Amino acid sequence: MNIIIAGDGEVGFYLAKSLSQLDYNITVVDPHSELLARLEKETDLLTIAGDSTSPKVLEEARVGECDLLLSVLHDEPVNLMTAILAKRLGAKKTVARITNAELLSPRHRETFRELGVDEMVCPERIAAKEITNLLRHTVATEFFDFSGGLLTMYVVRLGEQSPVVGKSVRESAQVYSTLQVRIVAILRHGDTVIPHSDTVFEAGDMAYIVSKANQMDGVKRIAGGVDFEIKKVMIAGGGRIGRFAAQTLENEKRITLVEQSRKRCKDLAEALSNTLILNGDATDIELLKEEGLAGNDAFIAVTDSSETNVLTCLHARKLGIRKTIALVENTGFINISQDIGIDTIINKKLITASYIARFIVKGDAVSSKWLSGTNAELIEFVVGRHATATKVTIGELRLPEGRATVGGIIRGRETLLPTRDTQLREKDKVVVFALPSAMEKVSKLFE
Repeated sequence: MNIIIAGDGEVGFYLAKSLSQLDYNITVVDPHSELLARLEKETDLLTIAGDSTSPKVLEEARVGECDLLLSVLHDEPVNLMTAILAKRLGAKKTVARITNAELLSPRHRETFRELGVDEMVCPERIAAKEITNLLRHTVATEFFDFSGGLLTMYVVRLGEQSPVVGKSVRESAQVYSTLQVRIVAILRHGDTVIPHSDTVFEAGDMAYIVSKANQMDGVKRIAGGVDFEIKKVMIAGGGRIGRFAAQTLENEKRITLVEQSRKRCKDLAEALSNTLILNGDATDIELLKEEGLAGNDAFIAVTDSSETNVLTCLHARKLGIRKTIALVENTGFINISQDIGIDTIINKKLITASYIARFIVKGDAVSSKWLSGTNAELIEFVVGRHATATKVTIGELRLPEGRATVGGIIRGRETLLPTRDTQLREKDKVVVFALPSAMEKVSKLFE
């Protein structure tokens, strides 16, 4: 597959580095030569310094042979124009990053498809959706639905009261079977581990759990935690993510939104009808205390500063707030933030990568999720008619040991948590947890 990534900063850089681990021909177009020089030192990717809206630059990148063009600059019009030009010059599929969520309406989507933009991704809207979902599933630090919720992946921290702590996977088999859930991986001290039969679970492990629908009680029991209802929420930061989250939540929860810009506060007042808007600096902890920070059930920090978001969440945690969510743009902060007690990290680079991953893997990928704190990925494949996976049991499938595992299967409206003896069928949807080094081999098994 030939891929062109047009970027102007960290999102394009992150995508390029992540995809460089896969066996694809990747060309990066970026106006910043110094960033490209850094990328060249860390990878062997082809780079071109220039404007992605220039036909000459796109032709230099061999756009006519391009299977997928990803335009992820910070400038929405440039992304749209890049995708349109690339399509006209021969690119097979184009994806553009946008900031105006209104463009995602069916009418606008169709208009842009006719112009040459096959797909549009709005990281801020996806981030806001993740935040609102997490406030409804308080025991989880991250989760993702497959096939409309028939299967769900939850990330939870194993507490001392978890029934699997101190036990191996083999010893925990009975707990799994009665609760209809399966731990497909753990994150321990920054390392991602796909557990084998002798792996012993420890308190503090971040467990990646695949669950059938309506099994939240089982997930809570595995976590050893207690779910609770969130009624009052304070949001620091009135940018797109904060605004989208408030719009979704304001009719079901009491929302207070703190924003430093007076102009933005006026815009928020027009967009929100049932949210208390405060003009103030989120770094002023005394101000937040005076405005009732401690009385909230959840605190969401989505300002433009990762440092501010982390520090204010830590203060919120000290004041007894039970759910904290921080927007962190520096991926190096993710593990540290989770280790020091912040419940959930939102990262726009990971969000963008998750959306785009389905267009990159071989086979028929329906959905995907790149996970915070680990470079692993969950992908939902549709099993092909002549796929290798239909000819043997899962135990005989020869998945890369320690690098990939099948988490769940969706067969029509039925869901299965597989065993070694499970046989896959054509058109099954299979949820796979895999590290990048295994993705190429794994995807071929389901083609």
